Amino acid sequence: QTFEKLLIANRGEIACRVIKTCKKMGIKTVAIHSDVDANAVHVKMADESVCVGPAPTSKSYLNMDAIMEVIRKTRAQAVSLNVSICCSFLSSLSLQASEGVTFIGPDTHAIQAMGDKIESKLLAKNAKVNTIPGFDGVVKDADEAVRIAREIGYPVMIKASAGGGGKGMRIAWDDEETREGFRFSSQEAASSFGDDRLLIEKFIDNPRHIEIQVLADKHGNALWLNERECSIQRRNQKVVEEAPSTFLDPETRRAMGEQAVALAKAVKYSSAGTVEFLVDSSKNFYFLEMNTRLQVEHPVTECITGLDLVQEMIRVAKGYPLRHKQADIPINGWAVECRVYAEDPYKSFGLPSIGKLSQYQEPLHVPSVRVDSGIQQGSDISIYYDPMISKLITYGSNRAEALKRMEEALDNYVIRGVAHNISLLREVIVHPRFVQGDISTKFLPEVYPDGFKGHKLTDLERRELLATAASLYVTEQLRSQRFLGTPRIPIAKSKRSSWELSVQLGDGIYPVAVSKDGSSFSVEVDGMKLNVTSEWNLASPLLSVTIDGTQRTIQRISRNASGETSIQFLGTVYKLQILTKVAAELSKYMPEKAAEDTSSILRSPMPGTVVAVSVKPGDMVSEGQEICVIEAMKMQNSMIAAKTGKV
Repeated sequence: QTFEKLLIANRGEIACRVIKTCKKMGIKTVAIHSDVDANAVHVKMADESVCVGPAPTSKSYLNMDAIMEVIRKTRAQAVSLNVSICCSFLSSLSLQASEGVTFIGPDTHAIQAMGDKIESKLLAKNAKVNTIPGFDGVVKDADEAVRIAREIGYPVMIKASAGGGGKGMRIAWDDEETREGFRFSSQEAASSFGDDRLLIEKFIDNPRHIEIQVLADKHGNALWLNERECSIQRRNQKVVEEAPSTFLDPETRRAMGEQAVALAKAVKYSSAGTVEFLVDSSKNFYFLEMNTRLQVEHPVTECITGLDLVQEMIRVAKGYPLRHKQADIPINGWAVECRVYAEDPYKSFGLPSIGKLSQYQEPLHVPSVRVDSGIQQGSDISIYYDPMISKLITYGSNRAEALKRMEEALDNYVIRGVAHNISLLREVIVHPRFVQGDISTKFLPEVYPDGFKGHKLTDLERRELLATAASLYVTEQLRSQRFLGTPRIPIAKSKRSSWELSVQLGDGIYPVAVSKDGSSFSVEVDGMKLNVTSEWNLASPLLSVTIDGTQRTIQRISRNASGETSIQFLGTVYKLQILTKVAAELSKYMPEKAAEDTSSILRSPMPGTVVAVSVKPGDMVSEGQEICVIEAMKMQNSMIAAKTGKV
């Protein structure tokens, strides 16, 4: 027996995840939502739902008075919380306790201690946990930040004391970057957590980010549930996670697990939590922070241990002791998680994208795939919340199997209406360095020093793409000649069986000859013949195509009457123009549209709120100078001048 009714003070995929376990346990659920989330998936899944305010999180999902009122009104016996609420919720917890409401998570002392990075570092030191050298107090202003940074020695990490999720964090390599980092980090921290206190510590260059999942009850029992490798990051936010790590040996794993449990016991922790470490190339590990919540990447741990962490958290909150001993915790197989974001990966590895999901299809037909999402076809991705679309998890008996399934799942994932990062995710998981396990938190900037540019086609892959595109074009031409399954004009000429086309891909124009034989095509590209077969279902968003025995899953994203088409091939979307030989010869007479000169305009690369303007009309600015600051999806971005000139 646990609870009859549980209120979920959260949104998106994590709210849906909690509801799924509650249904399994026979617990009724109450969802809260903002007015823009009225039709959200978590609202539809819950047994009851209540609107708690307008779109901004501070007025809805973090509105404590409104949430307390909902708890009273719905008579919920337990509450599962949004991480950002936890600290502002502390004052209400004692009130809750007096009303007989249980919080699903650790007690107030543990949340307070671990939610404050300054206090948590001191506690970790006392618990004999390895910590990073740094300043343990609160940094007062930019001048003090510079003085402390010089004492520690550059590079340093400036981060929000109450922070998490990569927000309010900046790396500084000199005094100027320290001043700028102090300004941005304190502003982000204030807007995301309502607490602008910062701390500074030594930045460990080129580390791995490995975390230990812990689970503790109210009876003094605590377990470590193995590690998660979270080194693939952009802007200090995780992108790809896996369990276990390729890097840890059993001795290091045990040492990290034991220190994580020691810290949990030191703060009398009771629930699921995560202790994060930085690990250098010599396997020295340093405590980073403890997250007093269910982490985004928890599914990979569930896959290899077989535990339902939400169920364990609910059991612990009700007062039950843990059902398992440390020796019972296995590592069965391998799991990989990709965070699918509504972001443009070609801009700084991912600038937020907004819009309506016009088409959405999860790859659940691929074996051993799990998708944790809080959206559906028709959902809006807005500027108010995190741009995550879903967490895509694949499982295998070993790492190679899990990665192969991830590749297949990414190819079969249909997302239309917003930009997404599937091209980047797919490139990461097939990259030789990643496959070998040679990774660090600097993986993305090291592998793509000039930014991510998409998949670079080999000559064979280029021929495969050209042959597939040409075959699709011909299939469409043939279909457009038919009307209800019969030729439109009975006196039409006999069917054609060969076509000469001109296909443009990038800067190259390629002559392509296509001949049809049944449902397959023989395509000549670069003097080489390829055999292309498929069911050619043009209504399906996914097309399984076999090219000379190699199976590929492609998606045709768009097409128009002038022969332009976009095809997703090996994760990346390629733009092509397919014309007949005659049309291609005539097209050179078409005038080119001149590109707009945008160097004298500052155009935001994403929608957001202008939070600061650093110039005024008449000011002279130099190239690279900050003009304004835009806040989008909880991150602040400095907008700079593209050239020297007058505002």
